Amino acid sequence: MNEIQKITEALLKFRDERDWAQFHNPKDLAIALNIEASELLETFLWKSPEQADLEAIQEELADVFAFAFLLAEKYGWNVTEIVLMKMAKNALKYPISTSKGTAKKYDEL
Repeated sequence: MNEIQKITEALLKFRDERDWAQFHNPKDLAIALNIEASELLETFLWKSPEQADLEAIQEELADVFAFAFLLAEKYGWNVTEIVLMKMAKNALKYPISTSKGTAKKYDEL
């Protein structure tokens, strides 16, 4: 069992002990993920990256991962596989020869 599977199992145990599965449909998990991502952004608001509270960043990032893993689990997706598939697609859209060192979007390269 890999680390992501261990984390997901711990999340499911935590959820099930509290009878929260009833609230974890894909739509609400996606909404929760977005809210937690916004809370992560808030840790940087009006600060330089160096001024941001590292403990707050860590906590919000953990929430983002938690809801992302729960959403993937809801659909039966393997997180490692879907991330690697997306990276393969991005490699086609962003070849090293045209994208190295630039932040331009693929349609501007």
